[in-house]
Amino acid sequence: MRGGTSKGIFFNLFDLPEPAQVPGKVRDRLLLRVIGSPDPYSKHTDGMGGATSSTSKSVIISVSEKPGHDVDYLFGQVSVDRPFVDWSGNCGNLSSAVGAFAIRHGLIEANRIPDNGTCEVRIWQANIGKTIINRVPVCNGEVQETGGFRLDGVTFPAAEVPVEFISPINVGEAVFSTGNVTDDLHVPGVGRFRVTMINAGIPTVFLNAADIGYIGTELQEAINADEDSLQRLETIRAHAAVCMGLVQDISQATSLQHTPKIAFCAEPRDYDASGGRKVSACEIDLNVRALSMGKLHHAMMGTVAVAIASAAAIPGSLVNLVAGGGSCDAVTFGHPSGTLKVGAAVSERDGEWRIDKVSMSRSARVLMEGWVHVPSDVLYVHDE
Repeated sequence: MRGGTSKGIFFNLFDLPEPAQVPGKVRDRLLLRVIGSPDPYSKHTDGMGGATSSTSKSVIISVSEKPGHDVDYLFGQVSVDRPFVDWSGNCGNLSSAVGAFAIRHGLIEANRIPDNGTCEVRIWQANIGKTIINRVPVCNGEVQETGGFRLDGVTFPAAEVPVEFISPINVGEAVFSTGNVTDDLHVPGVGRFRVTMINAGIPTVFLNAADIGYIGTELQEAINADEDSLQRLETIRAHAAVCMGLVQDISQATSLQHTPKIAFCAEPRDYDASGGRKVSACEIDLNVRALSMGKLHHAMMGTVAVAIASAAAIPGSLVNLVAGGGSCDAVTFGHPSGTLKVGAAVSERDGEWRIDKVSMSRSARVLMEGWVHVPSDVLYVHDE
């Protein structure tokens, strides 16, 4: 399925071979082989992946046992070049396809699905323990996939799917790992940077583009072809991971590629997006570029969009300041493929920030349905 600007292999939990229905080495080996990883050629010729972080994704769906929820959604980010599946975070883009999958596969009670209208699907995001709501359009009792909604980074228009991320930070959890809206992050051998490190959506460290030598309108080729720049950004990300308490030391950060994300912001500026669209400074509040699995993303990860919306709504954060400061309950930001509008409801209680809800619109559709074949030996793994 495509969800937002990502593409992944979706499974009903009980369609998996029995040994892979539980977490562990067998499940990881199966998903790696389905995707075609690890691939030293970075092509995924012998698998279903697309050899990018946006297209090397796997999703497992099951009926939820969580009260007030319809389905559980488990996300695995499959590494392209290493035998590793990262279960540490969510994919916000694929979140928009979960409701449609659940309806199509009979995981939603029939009396909940209107003949025409919208079906609300309440999703328990099992990786991070959070609630997501999909409002799935329905026509003649079936999921409506086609429509006129255009999402920058997606080639064809489709039906709009509003997505809400409910309380992406639970009461008692820290929105800012250090307790500060901004911090000085010292990265030995690289520099000292003013950053905002936020946990909403997915742990994300935001920098000012100018502080790392960018103007904020860069496209993929400007960064992904520069190994020195990629290594410098990875080093900053690794130090942020330690500062945010995600890992104990720098060496552990390489085994946690999916989190935190690193993103850089800049004031509005005209640019030509990757698909040829001309983005005008007057239509955006700021520019944001983000990296996923060590490469600049071709558009924007949904989870980082949650972090952008949340940070923009909190006065004094880097995102908020770049967007003009003050109250920003909604912002439109530029990314390599175009623009995206996101909104957040936040509140401050007893000096602590809370994120009540983040909303955005995506689209989703089934690309193919059927059987995927893997060698049988992937199901036999002896624990060491």
